[in-house]
Amino acid sequence: MTLDIKSQTLEELQRQFGEWQQPGYRAAQLLDWIYTRRVGDWDEMTNLPKNLREKLRAEYSFQSMDLAQVQGSRDSTRKFLWRLSDHSLVECVLIPANPAFYGETSDRHTLCVSTQVGCAYGCKFCASGLDGFKRNLRVEEIVGQVLTTERWLAQEAKKEAEKPATEPPEPPQEAAVVSGGAESRLINNLVIMGMGEPLANYENLLKALKILNAPWGAKIGARKITISTSGLAPQIRKLADEPYQFRLAVSLHAATNAIRDKIMPVNRKYPVHELTAACDYYQERKGRMITLEYILIAGINDAMDQIKPLARIAHRLHAKVNLIAYNPVEGLPWNRPTDVLQDAFASGLEKEQVTVTLRREKGGDIDAACGQLRLKTEQAEKNR
Repeated sequence: MTLDIKSQTLEELQRQFGEWQQPGYRAAQLLDWIYTRRVGDWDEMTNLPKNLREKLRAEYSFQSMDLAQVQGSRDSTRKFLWRLSDHSLVECVLIPANPAFYGETSDRHTLCVSTQVGCAYGCKFCASGLDGFKRNLRVEEIVGQVLTTERWLAQEAKKEAEKPATEPPEPPQEAAVVSGGAESRLINNLVIMGMGEPLANYENLLKALKILNAPWGAKIGARKITISTSGLAPQIRKLADEPYQFRLAVSLHAATNAIRDKIMPVNRKYPVHELTAACDYYQERKGRMITLEYILIAGINDAMDQIKPLARIAHRLHAKVNLIAYNPVEGLPWNRPTDVLQDAFASGLEKEQVTVTLRREKGGDIDAACGQLRLKTEQAEKNR
């Protein structure tokens, strides 16, 4: 398969340009077109010589994702369904501002990114794996979710700016059209917790994040990138030894093996004690707070007797707990607890001196649970 230009690092491009006897600064110019100006075609790179553009066109692909569907929520969450070159569908979600969502300050432009088409880990409450696992996303497909979403945002902002003055102004978009350094990106926070298990696509994910983090790439700070995992203990340890200061979020969803076994098959391979030991190692190596994701599912993991074991894990790992009200998935039997029960669970953790955030519904009116929009779209296409 031809390498896609978005899968290449500065070092790799400099080596190639050296073989072509091109000056080294041309690689920086190329990357500026891709990651700062967000162009989608070789011919737009006007300060590159035509013969170099032709060499690049012959050597590399420059594939774009097609927007299959976009859904807008009342709370300004937007879900994008992208069609890849092999016609596979993946989702990413633009999440509205939410103070201390994962970072230390308000995350203004957060994108939830997918790493696989489908998922092999079979969490019982999740839509991502309902149609099985198809493949890992390639480096350029992970990077492309960010760039293509930013391009869409820029186009929407441009449309707003070009509207006749007689029309009443609409509320501003989540991001303005800007260019330049890291502080001006349209998307400046990433949560790697869309479709798939991120750490099961470890090598492609790490290279994509290197590109998105690099000063010659998308310039998104490592501490603005959160990697989620359902509990792959060996990969957590491997991630701990990486030089990057990415944040770690563990999709715990149950603090005991008895409950976690019922809803997360991965727990049978890496039970709670093994998972927490790997998280101990990560915390010791990085010295950064871990987030424990805990989706509250009515009648499954929302009982008050789950608070103390969850608090023990949080204290052991110096972790904060992110409570999330379950987004119902069509075809699955699970429901969200009442608001009263959600508040009581959060209050119980606070009484145990645990740092806790209760996330109210974001995007429930747009099939916000990972994989729902993809499944509905694929089913509709099969029935045509």
